[in-house]
Parts: sequence; C-alpha cells; structure tokens
Amino acid sequence: MNRIKRLALDLLKNHKEKFGPDFAENKKALEQVSIIRSKGLKNELAGYITKCIKRELEDIESEKQELNQTVDEKQSFEAIKAEPIPEEISN
Repeated sequence: MNRIKRLALDLLKNHKEKFGPDFAENKKALEQVSIIRSKGLKNELAGYITKCIKRELEDIESEKQELNQTVDEKQSFEAIKAEPIPEEISN
C-alpha cells in the first residue's frame, strides 16, 4: 500500500467525522488534524480522502436503492397474492 493510501486511511480511521465529500473542506480539515508542509502531499491526501468518502456514500445509496427494490418487489408480490380470483376463472 502506498503512503498516500496508508496515511489517508489512518486519518479516516482516527478523524472520520471531520471529513466529507468536499475537497476544499477536506484540505481545511487536514490542517486542523495534522501538520503537512507539502502542498502536493496535502492535495493528494485530501483528494484520496474525498474519493473514499464519495465512494462510501455511493455504496450506501446503492444499498438503499437495493433495499427499496426488494421492499417494492415484496409489496407487489403480496398485492398479487391478495387479489381475489375472478369468478370466470374459478368456475
């Protein structure tokens, strides 16, 4: 694992509540939680943290959509089961 990933994951593990999906805000949060003198390193860390947070939010959103689809399928199945059989077919 390269140093950007290692440092970013360590920062996320210890200070996740300070970071979000906005790159500029993550750069400011990095200044609060650590001392990084290199502008390039700070940008790379903030970028990787932003990427991780966005990916996590997308995963959560896709899980919600899958759950909603499952609930919708279950409700439609229950509606089909609850429909009465027409008299024409039952005779």
